[in-house]
Amino acid sequence: MPAIVLVGAQWGDEGKGKATDLLGDRVDYVVRYQGGNNAGHTVVIGDESYALHMLPSGVLSPDVVPVIGNGVVVDPRVLLEEIDELEARGVSCARLLISANAHLIMPYHQAMDKVTERYLGSARIGTTGRGIGPTYGDKIARVGIRMQDLFDPGIFRQKLELVLREKNQVLTKVYNRRAIEPGPIADEYLAYGERLRPYVADTGLVLGQALDAGQVVLLEGAQATMLDVDHGTYPFVTSSSPTAGGACAGSGIGPTRITKVIGVVKAYTTRVGAGPFPTELTDEQGEWLRKTGGEYGVTPGRARRCGWFDAVIARYSTRVNGVTDYFLTKMDVLSSLDKVPVCVAYEVDGRRCDEVPATQTEFHHARPVYEYLDGWWEDISQCTSFAELPPNAQRYVQALEDMIGAPIVAVGVGPRRDQTLQIRELI
Repeated sequence: MPAIVLVGAQWGDEGKGKATDLLGDRVDYVVRYQGGNNAGHTVVIGDESYALHMLPSGVLSPDVVPVIGNGVVVDPRVLLEEIDELEARGVSCARLLISANAHLIMPYHQAMDKVTERYLGSARIGTTGRGIGPTYGDKIARVGIRMQDLFDPGIFRQKLELVLREKNQVLTKVYNRRAIEPGPIADEYLAYGERLRPYVADTGLVLGQALDAGQVVLLEGAQATMLDVDHGTYPFVTSSSPTAGGACAGSGIGPTRITKVIGVVKAYTTRVGAGPFPTELTDEQGEWLRKTGGEYGVTPGRARRCGWFDAVIARYSTRVNGVTDYFLTKMDVLSSLDKVPVCVAYEVDGRRCDEVPATQTEFHHARPVYEYLDGWWEDISQCTSFAELPPNAQRYVQALEDMIGAPIVAVGVGPRRDQTLQIRELI
């Protein structure tokens, strides 16, 4: 059976959690393959809303095994708090699996994240300050601490003392901050390890065996394509690979096992943090989109920057990820517009670009070229099928499908689980 990747096709916050939840009764495993608690998903089931920061959205489906893959960086305190909160609301986390190879976010990562952002001033990246980037940096520098290290106290303390020699030099002599003592951290994290021990497994092996047995594995990325460290708007990106290619490295599943890539796009565009954003609206229209769409981050709580749909970005995502199907979310937010602008190309230094420019400088100078599609005034949140949408709303979906290079198979018309119009089968 296939492994399926679900990936954000813009700058994040597209509604991947809703898409994952929609697929929950058709898959056996849902795997988070990168990122940390700098991202989040909101899933609305009936009158209940769940904000997930570290756990895969599949945790809300009772028959699904949620997996935190080796490509994720884990803050154990945050993870345990999230588990406790869900258990208190009657959601069992007993089936959760965590890769023994997942790297740990340590207190010195958070300290470094915050001081370096302050040091950068106006050139700051716009991180959440949760230590994600420094943790991935240590992973690549081969001085990271992994989940499995918590189960060997001697090795854990040895690694911690070694890495703090260098970190404390930087914190005290470069940033004039207090040194961090290893003892209290070791005691705290070893206690976390005892609580997390029942969940830790060789998740790559488990997933491989599940696929061999004919089960369906859904790989869920955090963040999105344009925040990918290789393919996004570098340096204003995350420190991992949310694109479909990153799903293999972050889960331990071989690329030949993946048969479908579902891209998630919002009917307009948002991003959080600094960096270029060609269709951004800084006027009352942007504020209207923000308020109408409730565009505030699940994890950081920051107001999102808002703009019109960018078909250039979506086409790029189709190519980079090999998207086979799209899920279009938040169509209901656009109701009441006479005309709906869609960015179909960029103007860069007087010339038209139909694709994402190759250089950072060109992308910073890109200006949107818009087409204006007829809008609709009807409330579409109660529609139960695509055919019930107003004709102009149907034409909007069809126009986007033609522009982005892959079929739109489902449309979200509200935040609830049941407010999704399925046009074609997702699986």
